[in-house]
Amino acid sequence: VQLVESGGGSVQAGGSLTLSCVASGDLALTYCMAWFRQAPGKGREGVAYQCIDDLPNYADSVKGRFTISQDNDKNTLTLQMNSLEREDTAMYYCAASRVRLELAAGLRELWYNYWGQGTQVTVSS
Repeated sequence: VQLVESGGGSVQAGGSLTLSCVASGDLALTYCMAWFRQAPGKGREGVAYQCIDDLPNYADSVKGRFTISQDNDKNTLTLQMNSLEREDTAMYYCAASRVRLELAAGLRELWYNYWGQGTQVTVSS
């Protein structure tokens, strides 16, 4: 499974960005897909994830501002980010898991088997 992110960039606080992740390879191996982020000097944190036939789940810090969605026909995972804050500045990664995940487990990187290279999001005030 290969994952390629795009859509990052620089935006002012309060603005919006849309990230995309195109998946290829043997996607039958994957149950859940997610977005993670890593700010400078910090660990990688889960932002949002969605498993097959399940509702999406979000980190508390992005609830109400970010929306994760999948287009299975295009093998694309999207993260719509609104009302961006300086604290959202980070490298954003797409990830896929071979196991079905629930609740907080879906936001833990150890459960994910495949990762993209990341796309940078910078929010300025």
